[in-house]
Amino acid sequence: RGRQGRSWLDAPGNFMGSTVVHVSPQDSAPASLSFVAALAVYETVLARLGNPRELQLKWPNDVLLGGGKFCGLLLERAGASVVVGIGVNLASAPASEAQATALTVHGPAPDREAFAAELATQFALELGRWRQFGLEPILGRWLAAAHPLHSALTVHEPGGERLSGTFDGLESDGALRLRLA
Repeated sequence: RGRQGRSWLDAPGNFMGSTVVHVSPQDSAPASLSFVAALAVYETVLARLGNPRELQLKWPNDVLLGGGKFCGLLLERAGASVVVGIGVNLASAPASEAQATALTVHGPAPDREAFAAELATQFALELGRWRQFGLEPILGRWLAAAHPLHSALTVHEPGGERLSGTFDGLESDGALRLRLA
């Protein structure tokens, strides 16, 4: 499932997986694991693209390909652990999502099992960086791969209210800076 109870549709050849991260008091804020997961997906997919500018990270939990959503991330806290869920449209995108896309727009879909192994390796590498160096370098890399500053962005507050503005960067803890009209 996606954020706020939305459904995430699986299709043959696509990837859906979860991993558990046990956080410790010296780790950065658990919510910042969304940046770790996004970078893991980004780095895993980057080598498969002819034009890396096609790939962008979108706050808080999406990876875009050619402007369309092809990956969603979801974190759920359970005590001292965080379940990191990742869904990637490798082979096809749901027809119900107007802005959804799949990696197949850039060639044949990778083997799902091989993709899963590569993603797990990259996630472990990014997690190690998060633990060893902290959040600041992770956020710097995330910003370098993110949608441009001042791009339009709409977010949903917990109560369901939508706020629209422009992306104005991140706070040091990864919180969004949204410039309102």
